[in-house]
Amino acid sequence: MDSFASNDNVQSISINAGEDVWSSAASSAPDHLVIMVNGILGSEADWKFAAEQFVRTLPDKVFVHCSERNVYKLTLDGVDVMGERLAEEVEEVIRRKSDVRKISFIAHSVGGLVARYAIGKLYRLPQKRETKDDSINGSGDDVSRGTICGLEAMNFITVATPHLGSRGNKQVPFLLGLPFMEKTACYVIHWIFGRTGRHLFLTDNDDGKPPLLKRMMFDCGDLRFISALRAFRRRVAYANVAYDHIVGWRTSSIRRNYELPKWENSLSERYPHIVHEEKPTDADPQPRPIMKKDDGSNTLEEELVTGLNSVSWERIDVSFHQSKQRYAAHSVIQVKNHFSHFEGADVILHMIDNFIT
Repeated sequence: MDSFASNDNVQSISINAGEDVWSSAASSAPDHLVIMVNGILGSEADWKFAAEQFVRTLPDKVFVHCSERNVYKLTLDGVDVMGERLAEEVEEVIRRKSDVRKISFIAHSVGGLVARYAIGKLYRLPQKRETKDDSINGSGDDVSRGTICGLEAMNFITVATPHLGSRGNKQVPFLLGLPFMEKTACYVIHWIFGRTGRHLFLTDNDDGKPPLLKRMMFDCGDLRFISALRAFRRRVAYANVAYDHIVGWRTSSIRRNYELPKWENSLSERYPHIVHEEKPTDADPQPRPIMKKDDGSNTLEEELVTGLNSVSWERIDVSFHQSKQRYAAHSVIQVKNHFSHFEGADVILHMIDNFIT
């Protein structure tokens, strides 16, 4: 893509055996850590192209760590187990980078759920600042929204993430919206994708608890999922409007069916595959009427939509409907492979152009 120049000045700097942080020559040390998280059966290499573009464009601002604790078969262990591993990895990176002050997350597919779990684990309560008057009455004012492991939370970006799970009508497009196939998938998905499959299809009930994705709608003891999301200055959901056969438009954009917008062609020459942008609106914690009754998936999905909409989101809708690569939209939107999926480069450019540093 013409907007991206050569990557010759980008190098991978080894910070520990087997772990890389992408960096480039910079006049000052970046203080903004960007964590990139891969999806199911993926690896840290999936974000290589995006990592290079971020540090080439913002060399003095950010350094990028592509998570490698949840790769390949390890992505079948469940959202919670992966979230714990990611949280530990982030803590280790922060300990090695003592000058870091800010943090952002960019996650693809199920990696977005893993990142949401991890930030719930890493969330720290707001600090109190004592004033002269406070010393008399013992009170203090909150001066922040809370932090992520002591760092200022900036951007939380998900890309084709099944926020509402994969259960329900057309949430997994390759099942063709057929009720029989969608219901059957709920019973057999764990044979293919292990505990992660149970979490995605909301069939887990560990120790009689509600499904994990439902529990992630609240602050639960030491896991403060919603407070952690609220701590970020931006929350952004990129979603494929079509041809993503793995993750449907509704679940990746955190919308109800009737909230899906009309779209036509690209909004600009700079971003030829961005077809709709929805700026953040006031959070809407009120439940909406459920239009149809079935096996309970609509009710549960409404609870997930309502919970996630208790914080505001930017929604960026993407379409590769005119692309030769459209049938690989789930990977193209991430530019998982630089050579095979390069048509999604404008999505990465859009992330960089709107990134708060």
